[in-house]
Amino acid sequence: QVQLVESGGGLVQAGGSLRLSCAASGIIVSDNTMAWYRQAPGKQREFIALITSDGSTKYADSVKGRFTISRDNAKNTVYLQMNSLKPEDTAVYYCRSNTVHYWGQGTQVTVSS
Repeated sequence: QVQLVESGGGLVQAGGSLRLSCAASGIIVSDNTMAWYRQAPGKQREFIALITSDGSTKYADSVKGRFTISRDNAKNTVYLQMNSLKPEDTAVYYCRSNTVHYWGQGTQVTVSS
């Protein structure tokens, strides 16, 4: 059974940083295209970043240069390092395996101005 468990969300001031984690079980993250999405209140869920099995990364323009996706194969975990956070980054952040189409439960990130 596939499980993706996000953690690391919280409340941070604008300009601050957070690191989100996505611990996977039932899949091997290095064999999957793993991605982060977010959904703000009243808005559609949107793509943020992904990392492919060969380590290639892709980012949404809105986070390029501020967010970094990475993975730790030994821990079977994917990370999202978020720097220079803005109030508009406030959302629930979700981890997803784009390969097997599983979502995590999400973690709330709130950026205060």
